[in-house]
Amino acid sequence: MTPSCFRFNRTQNPLRRVTGTRLLALTALLCAGTLIAGCEQKQAAGNEEQPRVAVKTAVIAPVTIPESSEYLATLKSRHSTLLNPEVEGQVTGIFVKSGDRVKAGTALMQIDPLKQQATVGSQDAARAAQEANVRFAQIQWERAQKLFEAGVSSKQDYDQAKTNLDTAQHQLTSLEAQVQEQQVQLHYYRVLAPTDGIVGDIPVQVGDRVTTATTLTTVDQPGALEVYINVPVERSKDLKVGQKVQLLDTEGNVITESPIDFISSEVDNGTQSVLAKATVKNSAETLRTSQFARARIIWRVHDGAVIPVLAVQRINGQFFAFVVDGSGQNEVAHQKIVHLGEMIGNNYRVLDGLQTGDRVVIEGAQDLIDGMPVTEISRSSNGKAAS
Repeated sequence: MTPSCFRFNRTQNPLRRVTGTRLLALTALLCAGTLIAGCEQKQAAGNEEQPRVAVKTAVIAPVTIPESSEYLATLKSRHSTLLNPEVEGQVTGIFVKSGDRVKAGTALMQIDPLKQQATVGSQDAARAAQEANVRFAQIQWERAQKLFEAGVSSKQDYDQAKTNLDTAQHQLTSLEAQVQEQQVQLHYYRVLAPTDGIVGDIPVQVGDRVTTATTLTTVDQPGALEVYINVPVERSKDLKVGQKVQLLDTEGNVITESPIDFISSEVDNGTQSVLAKATVKNSAETLRTSQFARARIIWRVHDGAVIPVLAVQRINGQFFAFVVDGSGQNEVAHQKIVHLGEMIGNNYRVLDGLQTGDRVVIEGAQDLIDGMPVTEISRSSNGKAAS
């Protein structure tokens, strides 16, 4: 049990009360100091100028935009000859190979001519025999004429001799024509180049039996080709002679351009398309017969705006572009939604969202956010004619 002289109340301890009051005052002072320091730092940060981003821009300008469609076309030679034999028989010789350049009249192949040669020989022998008959009939007629003039023979004998001579002569003429026909037929057993050109594929081999329906080869003359384009019937009403046709390579670059010079008046029953043709110069011989090619028909042209591909960003399926507003130290980049059409070369056709004269960022957009100050380091015009 504690003596009463040592008892005391903790809550009434004056020393402890003074110490707690000082601690609260010190804590409040520290919080106030921290708050003031934070506000000063925030105010200082707000007074600092936001760093500018260096960008390159392009000015939206009106250009000529073609309205076009692409189709798969076939190239055909305007001077290509398909060779089929005139006679049937067995191939005994091939004197050229694919790719050879030949002159007109060059022997290409030989078909076995032995049977035809025998026929020509037989006909020639018959012609020779008939020549002997004509000579005999001539002698008979001359004898009958002398006897008739001397009054020894009758007019009937004279007429008979003259008829025999005429018949023999006509028979000889007929046989001579048959021999000539068989000799011409014999020439067909040697296949000759009809024109100057390049020998195409040779699908037959020595020993093959060929008929008049067999394809032996082709002879193609280098030079102009024809583009065959099957245009769907629903677009046939837009076809006009003189419209431009562009042939494209695999990267979409224009190889050559020429006008349409033929439009079929009929619709293909199988494909429901209309055939259009255009003549293509092929002086460099970069195009080949029967080659497939991408053909672009230019329907019409009109003025419009385009934006470089480098200026377009795609986020969640929507297209955006940064447009620079202001000038000098007040230039700011704003992000805008743009609606784009088809791609033309390295540009997109602008349908909505931009106007002529807008400056779009083509380099440095990856460092931008909406409303950020920028500095133009270079500016280019995007007003070239679209290709």
